Amino acid sequence: MADNGRVAIVTGAGSGIGRYSAIALLKAGYSVGLAGRREDALAESIAEAGADGSRALAVPTDVGDAASVANLFAQVKGKYGRLDVLFNNAGTGAPPVNFEDLTVEQWQTVVDANLTGTFLCSQEAFRIMKDQSPQGGRIINNGSISAHAPRPNSAPYTSTKHAVTGLTKAMALDGRKYDIATSQIDIGNAVTPMTERMTQGVPQANGTVEAEPRMDVQHVADAVVQIAELPLESNIQFMTIMATKMPFIGRG
Repeated sequence: MADNGRVAIVTGAGSGIGRYSAIALLKAGYSVGLAGRREDALAESIAEAGADGSRALAVPTDVGDAASVANLFAQVKGKYGRLDVLFNNAGTGAPPVNFEDLTVEQWQTVVDANLTGTFLCSQEAFRIMKDQSPQGGRIINNGSISAHAPRPNSAPYTSTKHAVTGLTKAMALDGRKYDIATSQIDIGNAVTPMTERMTQGVPQANGTVEAEPRMDVQHVADAVVQIAELPLESNIQFMTIMATKMPFIGRG
């Protein structure tokens, strides 16, 4: 599609939901800054976008590091001059060990990526969006089904995703005066390498191990574009998109 004049940043864009969402935004006409730890993975994402990849900028980034995040936003602003959409997608989990066996380092790694990373990226986005003309923009935070209900042995991931919900609400309120709209998309069992284990069986709350249904990740990418395309006078505050038959409603 032709350039629509709008600019987006997608974190965690080297694989999975981030890759598909970045490609979907490129195909919708956006210029997109792709952020992720691995430059080669970002290059693969851009290559998969075909001709639309000409509007992509790969910036290797550690979202938990303030200097790395500042560099990402400076590069995107320097090349494109503005920012219309940020998709805070980057995240990680800890090994599924018993709660009492988690290390402080495992806890901190998840907090840095999922919560601090979302905060740092959003703060940089606020600074650009409030000062540009026309003012404003849209921030989409990747929550999770785990922002509502935990899986067994998932304390760091579940805690950070609950915290992202609070951060989303605070940002939605604090962004009003700048015409910055903030949304959260809660995703359940999209087909990505991260959910491959679902096909083999994962622990359930009742102690059993069962395979879980998954859904096409393209549906998530399409939903991200749907939120991004809304005029700033409207907002999808929270969206849950999930495999219809996964055990969320009735979990436990």
